[in-house]
Amino acid sequence: MNRELIKDLPAVFEEFNDQRKQSFVTAMELKQKGVPFVGVFCTYLPQEIPMAMGAAVVGLCSMSGETIPEAEKDLPRNLCPLVKSSYGFAKTEKCPYFYFSDLIVGETTCDGKKKMYEMLGEFKPVYVMELPNSQSPDALELWKKEVIKFKEKLESHFGVTITEEQVRQAVRVKNEERRALKEFYKVMQLNPAPMLGADLYKVLYGSTFKFNKEEIPGEVRALTQRVLESYDDGTPDCPKNKFAGRPRILITGSPIGGATEKVIKCLEDNGAQVVVYENCSGAKSVDELVDEDAEDIYDALARRYLNIGCSCMTPNPNRFQLMGRLIDEYQVDAVVDVVLQACHTYNVETYNIKKFVTEEKKIPYLSLETDYSTSDVGQLSTRLAAFVEML
Repeated sequence: MNRELIKDLPAVFEEFNDQRKQSFVTAMELKQKGVPFVGVFCTYLPQEIPMAMGAAVVGLCSMSGETIPEAEKDLPRNLCPLVKSSYGFAKTEKCPYFYFSDLIVGETTCDGKKKMYEMLGEFKPVYVMELPNSQSPDALELWKKEVIKFKEKLESHFGVTITEEQVRQAVRVKNEERRALKEFYKVMQLNPAPMLGADLYKVLYGSTFKFNKEEIPGEVRALTQRVLESYDDGTPDCPKNKFAGRPRILITGSPIGGATEKVIKCLEDNGAQVVVYENCSGAKSVDELVDEDAEDIYDALARRYLNIGCSCMTPNPNRFQLMGRLIDEYQVDAVVDVVLQACHTYNVETYNIKKFVTEEKKIPYLSLETDYSTSDVGQLSTRLAAFVEML
């Protein structure tokens, strides 16, 4: 039985990996049924609000170099590749999710995105939430008002009424999804870890493209159980033996995925193992729950989302707190900071991240600057091979 589980797991991971493409058909079917679509770009977006009105929420950030040449006809070449790629897929209509979206929602997380949202308004209705750049009490008050204004925008745009009970139910559903995903990635606290970081990422990223949020916890928990059952069956090639001795890596920095998964591959091809992601697509997006029992549910939503430790915040203590806890809990041997070219806030913050990792946590640190091309794969592999060898 356990041998079959080991054999079957790669196929399950690939199913999650292909979820973005697999859900194109599901999205079309939902549109034909009249389900509204809200396209989003960032983990600061309180998904519970559109979920409360029965909308499908889908991420629009694109992480491929495919449409960047077309985007550069309108945008500067020295702009963040995530911004260029996202705009390029919208302009060329190569992203079905952008096509299906009835409303695009952005937040003022970076200057490049803010100006891109203006340009996206030529293709689709766009609404921008004014995200504060600090986590002070005044900032919380502002963000709570923005959350309520967002609810009111959805009501007026779609001609619906969103009740408090609908919001609370959406909070419960989203929290349960977060709990299941946390339970899944916590299996990487085992030493040796039970799977490659590449497979871990496939599940974390792929789950964001499953539209029935109530089904996700059951699917993810079933996978978690299968991973644990396959961990040690007494054979030489079981995960507990296969991954023994690999240096344990935490990845932090800019949003990763798509083309930037080359960093994960280079690390693991050279003998390391990525055991946890602090990035937006990892722990940062699911670590904290919304207080389901809060008297003011909009205040609870605002608090939970404003607490995300993104480099757009000044100061940004929550990033360091989360990273420090993850380093300890996952017995991390080293940190790799992946920064997209022209992602200025993350690039500047590498200075303090390096100090925190090397001086306070006393483990090795490496910063990499990259884009969505494959031209630097050889260089990345050489640098990461040397880094892993040092560990």
